[in-house]
Amino acid sequence: EDRVVEAFRDGRGVPYSAYGRFHEVMAEESAQTTVAGLDKHIIPLVPGLRERLNAGIDVLDVGCGRGRAMMELARLFPKSRFTGYDFSEEAVRDATAEARSLQLSNIRFVQQDAAEISDKQAFDLITAFDAIHDQARPAQVLERIRAALRPDGLFLMQDIAACSHVHHNIDNPLGPFIYTISCMHCMSVSLASGGAGLGAAWGKELAVQMLRDAGFRDIRVERLEHDSLNYYYVIRP
Repeated sequence: EDRVVEAFRDGRGVPYSAYGRFHEVMAEESAQTTVAGLDKHIIPLVPGLRERLNAGIDVLDVGCGRGRAMMELARLFPKSRFTGYDFSEEAVRDATAEARSLQLSNIRFVQQDAAEISDKQAFDLITAFDAIHDQARPAQVLERIRAALRPDGLFLMQDIAACSHVHHNIDNPLGPFIYTISCMHCMSVSLASGGAGLGAAWGKELAVQMLRDAGFRDIRVERLEHDSLNYYYVIRP
């Protein structure tokens, strides 16, 4: 608690290590908004994606946490190959153990700073579920994702549904919640790493601009009925 108070005074943020149950809580949240909606809601956002996954493609999840989303996809599409990158050694260890217990042979998890991804044209599909705004170097992460995609690849980004301009979020019923979690975690962990501190309410306008700056040209923003908290960005090189 003292560390949090000091962070408000000095603006240096609070590191991930201070949030003892973070990955446990995020896995629970992901199960409700992401994992539960993958097959019925999220995959159908992209015509032809289910067919490609059935045939077998290479998929990367950036900021995978405990990997529940990738494990669900690995179960649904056994011919595709799945990789999860996360900065947390704990999350990668837990995800690897769970995938092994589920006997999923088409998935792997790797400890990796998303800003230092070195893959070049290695993936047909890259996902980021509620992960980009937490990054210390989000612009570099998006550039590395762009470089890791194959020419006909797809980047699917789920992130908080907000406007980049504060006054346009006044009527958002989830606005107070979004700004609270942003202030108490999302901005803080980024600032603690010397990062940009985008926060959860970085907003659609800034997200689209940063995606364009990273080299993406085809950007579509969608809402899904089952998920009132997030936008879904369907992005191609």
